[in-house]
Amino acid sequence: MAMVIGNFMAVLDVQIVASSINEIQAGLSASPDEIQWVQTSYLIAEVIGVPLSGYLSRMLSTRVYFVACSLGFVLASLGCAASWSLGSMVVFRLLQGLLGAGMIPTTFATLFILFPEQQRRILPRVLLGMTTTLGSTLGPTLGGFITEFSSWHWLFLLNLAPGILCASTVWRHIDIDKPQPQMLKLTDFPGVLLMALFLGGMEYTLDTGPRKDWLSDDTVALTTAVAAVAGALFFWRTLTTEHPIVELRTMRNRNFAIGCLFAAVLGVSMYTLIYITPLFLGQVRGYNPVQIGEIMMVQGGSMFVAAPLAGRLSRVMEPRALVSVGIVLLSIGGLINVRLTADWGFWEFALLQVLRGFGNLFCMIPLTDLAMGTLGMREVKNASALYNVTRNLGGAIGLALVSTLMNHNTWAHWQGLAESTRLSREPVREALSSLTRAFTPALGNSASGAAIGRLAQMAGQQAAVMAYSDMYRLLSWGVLTLLILVPLLAKPGRHLEAEPA
Repeated sequence: MAMVIGNFMAVLDVQIVASSINEIQAGLSASPDEIQWVQTSYLIAEVIGVPLSGYLSRMLSTRVYFVACSLGFVLASLGCAASWSLGSMVVFRLLQGLLGAGMIPTTFATLFILFPEQQRRILPRVLLGMTTTLGSTLGPTLGGFITEFSSWHWLFLLNLAPGILCASTVWRHIDIDKPQPQMLKLTDFPGVLLMALFLGGMEYTLDTGPRKDWLSDDTVALTTAVAAVAGALFFWRTLTTEHPIVELRTMRNRNFAIGCLFAAVLGVSMYTLIYITPLFLGQVRGYNPVQIGEIMMVQGGSMFVAAPLAGRLSRVMEPRALVSVGIVLLSIGGLINVRLTADWGFWEFALLQVLRGFGNLFCMIPLTDLAMGTLGMREVKNASALYNVTRNLGGAIGLALVSTLMNHNTWAHWQGLAESTRLSREPVREALSSLTRAFTPALGNSASGAAIGRLAQMAGQQAAVMAYSDMYRLLSWGVLTLLILVPLLAKPGRHLEAEPA
């Protein structure tokens, strides 16, 4: 439970600042472009730290590594709350991301080491799956509530008590392996550097590219080139060196390779839906963070309801069948969104949030077993890091793709609506006449101009709604295609072998 709470903190802090960027910007006197680094710095550090975690936890031992990450995360959070400038905030967020990244895969790996039998793993697996998906969902919501009723500093001070509790509990009770300090001499430092350049450059490109029109921005073009070259060299070195920093040969296990693909696609769905739903509610409906939070909380609440059911079903259903049910629920939840209108509010989104809450848990819980349940004990830590980084990269790719497509589709729909709102059409003239009469008492001679502006605003709103509908459709069909791969997964039928003495 202590490690699960640490995992929850690390996942939560990825998105907790999303709803409070404006307040943090005002507090640090930063520009709109500069303040994005509060989010980007964490994501870059996390995507680099996750694959390193398997190597470091073997070298230092699970207990030492997790406690160091937990206490370091607390200190970095304290630094974020006390930040006096944008530069100091970015440094502390980098440390937060790097240390938080260590707790996530380490918790997944420890789950398999502590509970090698599949049936004994069900309850802790449910708790871990619930907190992982819940942390991503509740981040913006909880951040919005905290900022609305307190100040943005408490987004980070919130981590202090649970972080210290996690560290003390793990130090006292988790002693499942011994450190291997000799691994330091074998560390592939060029591989570490290439991996950092590859993953950091790719994360920056994916995060910043949609806002900067991709390669038309010099910095994005540079990071893209660096990521491409470093990535090619990293894969070459990892596959040829005797002691790679990340063991990619684990991908030869079919279940693990397909499981990572599932995790990437589900990461696309999870992170992008968390992004576009609040964006629609704020941009189209004009909701404030608290109102958006009330809608997003439905998905979090449904996960608590789904957790015991998912645990019970895990005992009686084959994992592949439960994953299939989750995929179908997620797809239905998105396809219903295709009927989106500008009037949708709490009740229209409530059922969809419930379906997604159940679907996420039904997918994530058995998928961990399917991906790592056929690996040896010595492969688990490295595999856990790879599994988590593919999910994070899937989310980053999904967010970049959706941001780019949203801009393109909104413009395309606007062009289509412009063709149908020409003054030569009788319904358009009638609508303008009606709006002009409505504005005349207040605006007088300016009423006709206001009517045209209002008609253009309505067309823009409808173009945005149609673009959001396109994204929900794309994500739903993307998830549904995973059903084709389910038969290729083998049921985990053996226990993980014990580590040799």
